[in-house]
Amino acid sequence: MTTPETPADPGRTVPSAAQVRALREQAVAHLAPVVPLLRDLGARFTDAGHEIALVGGPVRDAFLGRGSPDVDFTTSARPDETAAILRDWGESWWDIGKEFGTIGAKLGPVTVEVTTYRADAYDGTTRKPVVAFGDNLEDDLLRRDFTVNAMALRLPDLTFVDPHGGLVDLGARVLDTPTDPEISFGDDPLRMMRAARFAAQLGFSLAPRVVTAMTERAGTIEIVSAERIRDELVKLVLAPRPRAGLEILVRTGLAAYILPELPALKLEIDEHHRHKDVYEHSLIVLEQAIALEGAPGAPEDEVPGPDLILRLAALLHDIGKPATRRFEPGGGVSFHHHEVVGAKLTRKRMRELRFDKDTIKAVARLVELHLRFHGYGDGQWTDSAVRRYATDAGPLLPRLHRLTRADCTTRNARKAARLARTYDDLERRIEVLAEQEELAAVRPELDGNQIGEILGIPPGPVLGRAYKYLLAVRLDEGPIGPEAARDRLLTWWAEQPESG
Repeated sequence: MTTPETPADPGRTVPSAAQVRALREQAVAHLAPVVPLLRDLGARFTDAGHEIALVGGPVRDAFLGRGSPDVDFTTSARPDETAAILRDWGESWWDIGKEFGTIGAKLGPVTVEVTTYRADAYDGTTRKPVVAFGDNLEDDLLRRDFTVNAMALRLPDLTFVDPHGGLVDLGARVLDTPTDPEISFGDDPLRMMRAARFAAQLGFSLAPRVVTAMTERAGTIEIVSAERIRDELVKLVLAPRPRAGLEILVRTGLAAYILPELPALKLEIDEHHRHKDVYEHSLIVLEQAIALEGAPGAPEDEVPGPDLILRLAALLHDIGKPATRRFEPGGGVSFHHHEVVGAKLTRKRMRELRFDKDTIKAVARLVELHLRFHGYGDGQWTDSAVRRYATDAGPLLPRLHRLTRADCTTRNARKAARLARTYDDLERRIEVLAEQEELAAVRPELDGNQIGEILGIPPGPVLGRAYKYLLAVRLDEGPIGPEAARDRLLTWWAEQPESG
């Protein structure tokens, strides 16, 4: 087994040979369920005259004691040679990534990907690499994003290979690059976002030279496709500590290119005058929303975490404030209708990041509704208003409950307790009305066919208006019965120009 090279930062302690052995044994123990597979695949490749190694995330996660969804290998074999071996080994195999040297296979519940040693080059204009196959493991590890991902276990004997001090950085919980970060990020600017994402996922800090390079090269992220940026942002937001990654994006200037609404919040003072700024308030709301998520696998009404829609809504709920800030007489600040403006900005930004339509619609709707509760006051809402609150939220209601509660970041304990009690009361009223009236499926008491028959009109815009009218009656007054609904419909119809 090799030992790590001394890292460039003399402040990091190099583990002893005994410590490395202990860590290796710990990692191998964590990999125990797949060790037979590793040895089997390793023997198949070496018997065919090739090198193969487990590499990257699975090795890192094994040292961290974490499960890894990936089983990734790198090999000296060329793609056609790899395909021949995996064809005999797996129940199925595929070569969809053959252009980049990657062949995949599946055996039972295990899916593996094997990639030929790489020595990629990038053209500096797009993110697409010019694929060049390498011929040794050390060069392959040098091209990887971070030292903690540039460790490998040679197969079949599980020899630990760490030419760039990844184990030292892992122990120090620091992200650094195997080569100069300017070169690494110049090759692939998306790695800058990956640095922020790993900070959010693993709780690592960034080496000072990495922060410097990210700050200097932030603008180069613009050559990366919106889809790839979106995917990294989603992984970051769904991480255990998204705040850490978001702060890195803002501090290095990357956020100005991928989510400019976020750093813009640093310029605004929150209307409560209790927070450092709206940026800080938004990060706290995100953290509090995460704390209110249900456990993974919980029922939908508990919003099982991690929940992308809730988290994005919490992060973006106040992005309309910069555009709506007004200075009032007496020194106050107002942000009238910032929820409406914020919803529009949310839709625009998420479209540019190529989010799907359903996610955009849900997040923007939550942003639009997040202030609705503040009209509740001390519980003076009528049953009609409570019905509208619930039906306007529809299936988003469990998330709206959590977003609204998370949006209370006041340090005034009495005020926070009063707001919590008031929202408790609103939730109870919604539950009572839901039990009495099946709020989740509120419909007019006459359906479209009945409305058309009563009024003698065909399907179309006029019938749609009549339907909306009866729905408003239902929301305002609750169930009144089909006969009363018919009378109300005829009274409404008599006032419409089409009735003549």
